[in-house]
Amino acid sequence: MTSPDVDPRLLRGFLAVAEELHFTRAAARLYVAQQALSRDVRRLERTLGASLFTRTTRAVELTADGERLLPHAREVLRAHEELAAAFAGPPPALLVDLNTDGPGTGRRVLERARELAPGHELMARFESGLTHAAAEIAAGRLDVSFGYVAGLAPALRARLDHRPVRYEPLAVLLPEEHPLAARESVPLAALAGETVYAGAGNPRTLEWTGLARELFAGRDIALAPPAPVAVGKEEFGRVMAKTRNPVLVTVGFLDMPGCVKRPLVDPVPLSPLSMVWRADLRHPGLDALDRAAAELQEAHRWLELPADSWLPAALTPRPHGG
Repeated sequence: MTSPDVDPRLLRGFLAVAEELHFTRAAARLYVAQQALSRDVRRLERTLGASLFTRTTRAVELTADGERLLPHAREVLRAHEELAAAFAGPPPALLVDLNTDGPGTGRRVLERARELAPGHELMARFESGLTHAAAEIAAGRLDVSFGYVAGLAPALRARLDHRPVRYEPLAVLLPEEHPLAARESVPLAALAGETVYAGAGNPRTLEWTGLARELFAGRDIALAPPAPVAVGKEEFGRVMAKTRNPVLVTVGFLDMPGCVKRPLVDPVPLSPLSMVWRADLRHPGLDALDRAAAELQEAHRWLELPADSWLPAALTPRPHGG
């Protein structure tokens, strides 16, 4: 009995549906009509003589044969991509979003990856917020970003892969004349009665605002109202000079003229930072970023929790038996 001759395009369609478990989302991911994708899945099922999905009006699930096919489909498509790459020119530049043009964690990972892969172009972009960047990644207009993955909408998160990189300590950016600016660090309780800006009203940074809202809850810290969306150090500083509100940032946020940055303590609030990319992305630059993140994590113990720390509820470790 001869093996079936399977078109790789049919396997790509199968893999998209298997990962999304939703024909509409899978079709959007592949930029094809849903009807065409359904026809391709049926054609693959006829070729293999097996039913790959159970479909109802409410859910799509893999059958046992679908589960059996999944690792083989991934292996075949990976080999197909490697074959194509072997006879192609150099890969295009990898577009890496760093959120802000500052000395943060993402930049450190990028700089180390450039050292590990000097023959490949890793180009920095600044998209200001993972909510926006993740949508750009899913649409194929951006390759990699950094941010708080658990704060993304589930449908968007399902289309991405991610690697935890660091629990980033948070800080507050204060005008130099603010009463708290004289302190070396700022206890969270000292922000009671303050109005702190955390991107409220900016559709690009919904995950950041959500994290801040959770942190401020029950502490008498108000979220500052929406301010004009400012991209770049100069514009951000100009808007901040008008509002004069403290700003929630990470400890690696860029320094601003006329302001001081103070770490938050008692407890130390942490922002869980992940590296995020499209699930089907294959690029040597991505491999270099992954190795760079692993090196820096180990060297600086970025994923170890301080004794007195705060994490959002989605990441807070639960006690055994609880």
